[in-house]
Amino acid sequence: QVQLLESGGGLVQAGGSLRLSCAASGRTSSSYAMGWFRQAPGKEREFVAAITRSGSSTFYSDSVKGRFTISRDNRNNVENTVYLEMTSLKPEDTAVYYCYADRYFPAVTTANFWGQGTQVTVSS
Repeated sequence: QVQLLESGGGLVQAGGSLRLSCAASGRTSSSYAMGWFRQAPGKEREFVAAITRSGSSTFYSDSVKGRFTISRDNRNNVENTVYLEMTSLKPEDTAVYYCYADRYFPAVTTANFWGQGTQVTVSS
């Protein structure tokens, strides 16, 4: 089992920046690729970004490419943290952002483990 806890969401003006964090814990959490999805009101959950176990490779959706950066800090086998640096934010980035962990990279449709989500609101 992998436990995921997101933090860092909030309210920001358009053009601003936010950094989300996802703390992963569990016996084999470092063995998983990780990433982010988001879900806006009335819309389906959509893939945002993913990173491999080692952090050597990343993958982004077209809607965030060039604006968002995913990174990873693998402290040890049971604790690691994934970050999502979001810049040039737009009102359409408003959503609940969910961290995930999965054996597969990139998991663009679904994933094995999910966090509880953190709200990001971008005002115009």
